Amino acid sequence: MTFPYGISDFYKLITEGYLYLDRTDRIRLVEEAGSQLLFLRPRRFGKSLWLSTLENYYDVAKADEFERLFGHLTIGQRPTALHNRYFILRWDFSVVDPQGEIRHIRRSLYNHINAAIERFAWRYQDLLPHPIERDDDDALRSFQSLLAVIQQTPYRLYLLIDEYDNFANEVLMAGRERYEALLSGEGLLKTLFKAVKSASSGLGLDRVFITGVSPVVLSDVTSGYNIAEDVSLHPRFDDLCGFTEAEIAGVLHQIAALCGFSANRTDEALTMMRTFYNGYRFSLEQEAPVYNPTLALYFFKNWQRDCRYPRQMLDSNLAMDRAKIAYIARLPHGEQVILDALSEERPLRLSALSDRFGVEEMLTAAKGTDFMISLLYYFGVLTLAEPSPFGEMVFRIPNLVVRRLYAEQFREQLLPRFQDEGRRAARRLFQRGEIGPLCRFVERRYFPVLANRDYRWANELTVKTAFLTLLFDDVFYVIDSEAALERKYADLALIVRPDMRRYRLLDILIEFKYIALQDLGLSGEQVQNLSAEEIWNLGMVQSRLQEATAQLQTYRHAVEARYGEALRLRTYAVIALGFERLVCSPIG
Repeated sequence: MTFPYGISDFYKLITEGYLYLDRTDRIRLVEEAGSQLLFLRPRRFGKSLWLSTLENYYDVAKADEFERLFGHLTIGQRPTALHNRYFILRWDFSVVDPQGEIRHIRRSLYNHINAAIERFAWRYQDLLPHPIERDDDDALRSFQSLLAVIQQTPYRLYLLIDEYDNFANEVLMAGRERYEALLSGEGLLKTLFKAVKSASSGLGLDRVFITGVSPVVLSDVTSGYNIAEDVSLHPRFDDLCGFTEAEIAGVLHQIAALCGFSANRTDEALTMMRTFYNGYRFSLEQEAPVYNPTLALYFFKNWQRDCRYPRQMLDSNLAMDRAKIAYIARLPHGEQVILDALSEERPLRLSALSDRFGVEEMLTAAKGTDFMISLLYYFGVLTLAEPSPFGEMVFRIPNLVVRRLYAEQFREQLLPRFQDEGRRAARRLFQRGEIGPLCRFVERRYFPVLANRDYRWANELTVKTAFLTLLFDDVFYVIDSEAALERKYADLALIVRPDMRRYRLLDILIEFKYIALQDLGLSGEQVQNLSAEEIWNLGMVQSRLQEATAQLQTYRHAVEARYGEALRLRTYAVIALGFERLVCSPIG
């Protein structure tokens, strides 16, 4: 099989025999949904390929190739009346340079639009009655000329806008002032979308399909373009972009056959992919989550080429999404939102997803955290879980590769100068089973930082998150901060990846307990002055230690039953006395 990793050209996929998982049945649904549509999905989720699919289906210049491109696909068996009935104009705002002053951005945007119009004129030269007049200084005048020419033909225009918010989001993350100049008043983007709105009122523009990541930019230009219907949460488009588990399993079976693997290896590979890549839900009615297609293709390509899982499960092309988490963390109350997402026990909830919020909401603390949770969802680093018993939308981190981005961001935000020391302490635990160095590091480096933060929760969740960020290593481990074991949950489980069991690494289970200083009846200074023996002999410490020991014994039996003789399990109890001291003890 040939995998279209990094390829978003439908024509190339079909004519050169790349793997293509058919979504053409949705073309009819898109037609029925409306003529001005907005579709939001995270980065690298297949949006550009979908636009390319629409382009090839509706392009009047591709009429002679319809059977070749679509005859073997679902839509080709019963095409709609509109196939090959449009001129296609496509803008891709991801190529617009967001650097420099607004005049530089305007020049980059206008250059892109003019280049697209020039390609349009060349492509349809035999169908146009006379040339389009291009204005190098004002691309909107070029666009108006294009529309005037189109009106003299029997066809109408289908405008495809890819990554509509790409360069504006880059500008926003660099600073508020340039962003406001770009959008506020009669800013550049507002003027552009006004022109698109005007063109759709009988001037030759019949359909528009826009893709992007979030609704922020459209909210800030809403007076300029308020006619697009957002279909991002419609259940019928849940898996318009993304792969289903059945599709993933089918491809894995084919690769396993090529590598000579048994059915057990296929099941193991599917479990790996489910753990690391699955988990995206885009509506409450969605029955099964979908896989990020870029990550799935990355895995397929590596497994077929080497007959081994990729050592790095996170495709480096998606690692930049951590910048989105960092952006939220810098906003008022943003760090608490990141901590809540990581800690899991108190999931993030909303009555409704925010779909109309602009930069003012993002930069005003009084607006609360609803928009931040919504934005993390749009960025693809949170996704929908099962709704609460009260009908609230519940959000969670979708999978392990995204959890890694959170862990790295939280660790680097709190401990920017001690990364190497923390990694060395973690290796001592992984390789030798020595938890002491890690606990001393947390006491010495992490606790002073946590004590100075105004976190909503000060308990074992915060301590567990600190350990999680230090121990997160998805090259060698499957990390689960709530490993379900016989309907009970271990606080932190690090199980060696099946393909890494050839190395002498230990499997780790840790149970955390937290004792508030007020429950001890001691001040922080008094706790700091106690010796290790005095802390060990405290009645509350011994009580929590007994609780943790009993729980870990239950978890041990469950883990050993699941993983068998391959397991090299070590279990530990970690008891925090406020954010002052730790008692860390191997169990069993």
